[in-house]
Amino acid sequence: MARIISILVGLFFTVALLWSFGNGAYLAITEPAPATAEEEFHKHPKDVSFASDGPFGKFDRQQLQRGFQVYKEVCSACHSLRLVAFRDLQALGYSEPEVKAIAAGFQVPGIDPVTGEDALRPGMPTDYFPKPFANDVAARAANNNAIPPDLSLMTKARHDGSRYVYSLLTGYQAQPAELLKEFPDAKTPAGLHYNPYFANLNLAMAPPLSGEGQVSYEDGTKPTVDQMAKDIAAFLTWTAEPKLEKRKQTGWPVIGFLLFATVLGYMSYRTIWADKKKKKKV
Repeated sequence: MARIISILVGLFFTVALLWSFGNGAYLAITEPAPATAEEEFHKHPKDVSFASDGPFGKFDRQQLQRGFQVYKEVCSACHSLRLVAFRDLQALGYSEPEVKAIAAGFQVPGIDPVTGEDALRPGMPTDYFPKPFANDVAARAANNNAIPPDLSLMTKARHDGSRYVYSLLTGYQAQPAELLKEFPDAKTPAGLHYNPYFANLNLAMAPPLSGEGQVSYEDGTKPTVDQMAKDIAAFLTWTAEPKLEKRKQTGWPVIGFLLFATVLGYMSYRTIWADKKKKKKV
């Protein structure tokens, strides 16, 4: 009797599950969910190219240095690079004395040798880039209750990351009239900023790149908003994948070896089994 009851209970739950699945599919087809402002007005990243793109792409060291300058003078006020050490900057073409000077320009957490208490000290090449805020509470208080994300892996954390960063930085604009006409309740709240390249269209970060001349490039490049956005996007591509060039350089010999090994294996197979196949036919 218990077995029959358990079978009936199992059948009941199976039928209920199939019915709910079928009913949900039917409702999704006959009564689709209304479109949202995010679905209608969210844009994919702009089509922009970088020197590191493609299977043979390489970093443009000068562009990376310009991008670092934008980070240091603009972005570092709110965003951290907790996975990048100052000594890593030598890969961008900076000399050891230059790296020491850059590190010394940052204050990092340390210990007072006299009192033993926590204190700030000038950075050293072995230190990592410090956080701009002491804690999350301070970060929220300074950024409209939003915590600025760490940028170390940003271009890997977002789809089409390099282009996403560039598009976001150059995508600030006024809300389109058609958006407010179609979705009256989607008006950007006070303190937020409309950007169609951001997932929910509104973000707490004000436009960080305000205009030409915000940064004075040491190589004489004209610092337009478009140029600064490309440079910082390229720099963040490097922070996320510092071994990108080496990976590509290693990949081609590996592919060549695998192709050679495949041909060699096939030829060996033909040589070893050729006589046996002939004997079978005989």
